[in-house]
Amino acid sequence: MDPLIARKTWRTLEPVHGAIYFASEAREEYRAIGLDDRMTGYFASRSAPMGAVTAEVVIATFFNFDPDLVRRSMNALWAKVSPAEVLAARLRGADRMMRAHAGAFVESDEIAEAAELARAAAMAACKRPEGRPLFAGHASLPWPDAPHLVLWHAQSLLREFRGDGHIVALAVEGLDGCEALVTHAAAGDVSSDILRATRQRSGDDWLAAEERLRERGWLDPDLAFTELGRQRRDRIESRTDELAAAPYDAIGVDGCSRLRELGRPISQAMMAAFA
Repeated sequence: MDPLIARKTWRTLEPVHGAIYFASEAREEYRAIGLDDRMTGYFASRSAPMGAVTAEVVIATFFNFDPDLVRRSMNALWAKVSPAEVLAARLRGADRMMRAHAGAFVESDEIAEAAELARAAAMAACKRPEGRPLFAGHASLPWPDAPHLVLWHAQSLLREFRGDGHIVALAVEGLDGCEALVTHAAAGDVSSDILRATRQRSGDDWLAAEERLRERGWLDPDLAFTELGRQRRDRIESRTDELAAAPYDAIGVDGCSRLRELGRPISQAMMAAFA
């Protein structure tokens, strides 16, 4: 599969999965099982497919969050609640979220067709779990029955498959978690203020990462990419696309085009709800 076609297909459907991290419906379900802190709910729900893992495993697999934030958020977590309880709450949250914000599509033939296409790609990814721990955890979960949840779960698998590959590409370039965020900010996609706030990176951490990248020749004195830095960042993104492309071979170019056509209005409904 052409990596650019695969990336376009993933991006079109990504809001179907990604909205779970912002949905009040999910937070309400986490609170109902005793997870009152928003970040605890996030780390618990995304790591639960791997089992009752330690904070250190989450630091490694999530890659760019402040390590102390992860440790605080996960302190005694699995003594309070089991991974199975968290996963059940997450699925309930996904169901409520999609019914609330994309309800017009939930019972449609279009979402059923989209679900089958996305599932075929996700099942192809399941044949290649090596080196992808977050994906492998999600791939071990049972498939939901309802088509809208099949679509959500399939896109979750494809997202984690891509994400694990992205971490591989970052690690090959020798970047740590904070340095990866600094390069993301330098690329201009998201501001450094937003990245620092959402990953709760301290000012000292951020400044130290910037200095290391300047010393390495990636950033100039104004924190813009040098030619070397731009080349390396482009290489990371290209390699990420290449590593994420194979599952979409299962549905081919026409299947990707059809999945984007079917998924676009669903994603737009989800984006509108959280804009």
